[in-house]
Amino acid sequence: MDPPTYRPDPWGAYVKADPLSRVSHANPLTLQALTLIPSYRVYRRMYTLLRRSRWWSREELLAYQAEALSRLLDHAYENVPYYRRVFDERGLVPADIRTPGDLALLPFLTKEIVQANLADLKARNYPESAFEYVRTSGSTGTPMGFYYERGTSRAKEWAFMKVQWDRVGYRFTDRCVVLRGHVVNPASDGACWRKALFGRWLIMSSHLMTDETLPSYIDRIRRFRPRFIHAYPSTAVILARYMREHEIEAFPTVQAVLCGSENLYPWQRNLLAEVFGCRVFSWYGNSEQTVLAGECEESAHYHIFPEYGVVELIGQDGLPIEGPGAMGEVVATNLTNFVCPLIRYRTMDVAVATDERCSCGRQYPLLERVEGRLQEFIVTRSGHLISVTPINYESGAFERIRQFQMCQEEMGELIMRIVRKPTYTDEDTRQLIRELRWQLGDEVNVHIRFVDEIPRTRGGKFRYLIQKLPIEIGDL
Repeated sequence: MDPPTYRPDPWGAYVKADPLSRVSHANPLTLQALTLIPSYRVYRRMYTLLRRSRWWSREELLAYQAEALSRLLDHAYENVPYYRRVFDERGLVPADIRTPGDLALLPFLTKEIVQANLADLKARNYPESAFEYVRTSGSTGTPMGFYYERGTSRAKEWAFMKVQWDRVGYRFTDRCVVLRGHVVNPASDGACWRKALFGRWLIMSSHLMTDETLPSYIDRIRRFRPRFIHAYPSTAVILARYMREHEIEAFPTVQAVLCGSENLYPWQRNLLAEVFGCRVFSWYGNSEQTVLAGECEESAHYHIFPEYGVVELIGQDGLPIEGPGAMGEVVATNLTNFVCPLIRYRTMDVAVATDERCSCGRQYPLLERVEGRLQEFIVTRSGHLISVTPINYESGAFERIRQFQMCQEEMGELIMRIVRKPTYTDEDTRQLIRELRWQLGDEVNVHIRFVDEIPRTRGGKFRYLIQKLPIEIGDL
C-alpha cells in the first residue's frame, strides 16, 4: 500500500490523506461512503464550522471571508500558473487584494478561458491523484471541464447542503424520495426504483414517469412514508400535475419538498405547495461549486453562504450593480477548491439583489430571487429580453397539455412544442396563443408545434426554453 501523504488544507491546517481518499464518489450524498473513508472527516470539520458560523455577526462573517480569500489568493499566486500570469501581467501581488471588493482588480474568468487554460488552472502542489475531472452538462450552451479535489470537494459540498436542509428539519435517519434524473432500469416486477443509504432513500427513475407508471410511483411513495422529497422542480411537477388532475391526496408524512439544480419558477412552487401540502424549499448553486445560496425557515430569499464563496452581481458595463431590486449576472469566487481555483467566474446566471436582512437572524447576504440562466430569456424583435420566470404556465390553456417546451431561433419568434392530452382542442391552441401574447407582449410571435415527446437532457433535467440566440449580460 502507498504511504500516506500530507497536503495543504484550506482551513489552514493539514489533513492526513490515505489512498482510500482517491475513491471518486458518484453520489456525494451517500453517507455510507463518507463514513468509510477520510472524506467523512472533511465533511464533519466543515459541518461543525458551519453550525457555528451560521449565527456569526456580519462583521465576523466578513472577517472569515476576507481571511479565506487571502489564503486562496496566496495559494493561487504561488501554485497555479494561470493566476501567477494574471497577477504578473497586471503588476499585482495577492496583498493588493485586501477585501472582496478589491477582486475587481482581477479579470473575469469565463467558461471559454477555463477550457483554454485548464492545464494551467491546476495547482502544482497537489499530486495528480488529488484531481477529479468533472464536466458540466452544457445547459448554458457551453459545456466545461474542470477539477474537484478528490474525496474532499464533494464532502465539503454535502456539509453545506446538510446545513441548509437542517433549516427544514432534515436528519440522516429520515426517509427521502429522490426524483433527480436517475436512470433506474425496471426490475423483474416492473419497479423503476431502488433503495440507497441503508434503505432510507428511495431513488426513483425520472425517465419512466408516464401516465401508465405514475400510479405505481404514487403507491410506492405512499407505502415508503417519506418525510422529504428531493427533486428537480420539473420532475416533481410531473408527479404533482398527475396527482392534481386525478384528485389524489397528498402524502401525509412529507414535511418538505427539497428542490434544486434547476430554477424553481413561481408557478412550480405554487403547484408543489398546493398538491403536496407542505413547504417547498429551494437552493441555488452550480456544478462548478462557485456559489451556494438557499432559503431558510422563514423566507424564500436565497441566503448566500459567505464561507463558500464571494458573490458579485455585475451589470451591463461589467461593474457592480447598485440598489435593491437591480438585476445582474452572478460572478463568483470559490473559497473551498484549492486544486482548481475559479476566481471571478462568470456563471451566466442572472439574479436580483436585495439589501434586506432576514428575520431568521442569519447575517448572510441575500438574493431576492434567481432569474436563471442568461439562456432562459426570450429575445423580442427589438432585442429586449423577457425572463421566463414570471410566465404563468398553470393558466387554463395549459390544463390539457401534458408537456411543453419553448424554442427560439430568431428574434421575436417563439416556437412552443406541445405534447397534447386527448382532451386538447383547437380552441386550446387559440387560447394558449392569446395568453402567451398577453404575457410576452406584441414583440413576440408564438408558433405552436405538436410533438409526441419532449426529451430531457442526459442528466435528466428538463429545459423549458431552448434558446439558440447568443445572449450576453449587456443585452439586459
